Amino acid sequence: MSKWVEFSQASRLHFVPLMAICVVQGALAAWIWNNQFSVLIFLLTLIGSSAIHIFSMMINDLWDYRSGVDVAAYQSEESISTDSGYLTTGKWSEQTFARVTWSMLAITIVCAVTLYFLSGWGVLLLGGIGGLLALFYVVPPIKYGYIGKGSSELAHVLCFGVFPVMGAYYVQTGHFDIRLFFLSLPMGLLTTLTFFNHHFLHWKTDKQVGKRTLVVVWGERKSFRFSIFLLCLALFSILICVLVGGLPIYGILALLTAIPLCRMYQHMKNKRNLQTHQQLLWLSLRTSLQCGTVMILVLLVGRWIWFI
Repeated sequence: MSKWVEFSQASRLHFVPLMAICVVQGALAAWIWNNQFSVLIFLLTLIGSSAIHIFSMMINDLWDYRSGVDVAAYQSEESISTDSGYLTTGKWSEQTFARVTWSMLAITIVCAVTLYFLSGWGVLLLGGIGGLLALFYVVPPIKYGYIGKGSSELAHVLCFGVFPVMGAYYVQTGHFDIRLFFLSLPMGLLTTLTFFNHHFLHWKTDKQVGKRTLVVVWGERKSFRFSIFLLCLALFSILICVLVGGLPIYGILALLTAIPLCRMYQHMKNKRNLQTHQQLLWLSLRTSLQCGTVMILVLLVGRWIWFI
């Protein structure tokens, strides 16, 4: 197995397009609304944002492994482990995994400092807050991802929606725009939905080792209803984004990407188990990626029509 394949599996690289879509949306907004775009700044933003995303995933795996959360999920027949498996199965040593994890943070810092000199103070503001949220999700003494009061869900909306969209726009233009907040919400909420749904796969073992996610606190039934609410909120945010001018009117086409996911929720009203929750997780991820891609295409079409 090549080093790249090992890295992509250990870092769960298949989730990184969620972050990349947000960066593209912010950069496109800068180009379309202000006619400003630098390829160098875009690449630095994309690399730095992807690196902090990978860091957040790997630091989560590292501390969940050390706390016993992932090992418990891996050994239980009532759970499906959602970690990379590189620590729980011994494919990588803890030292190797930690070294790669912290190297991702180092890459992020280099990109952030470079962008600070190129674009201004906003980079350190958004990057600093995002970095701290990524670090202390599971790392002591805060470990806010373990307390189950909605703090992790709020952080996901910010770190996988608001911050990367606003940041990618700011580094191109040097200022912010209120429309960015509404443009960032659909991806932020859909990504939060994806990460929220993954807790269903191991909430029983999370409870055993003291990790209090919302699914642990509320239980499976109430949490499933909240999952549906999150999807409705994400779809509603697309309409709001169109109304405030973040997307053209035909941006409502992005709503169509949620049809298979809505059908899955309907199917799961009376039949829910580990397998259906696993299907729900991957369908949530697919919907997030498809919706974000449609929004990008809508922005590009809007730019083309504007030129005409």
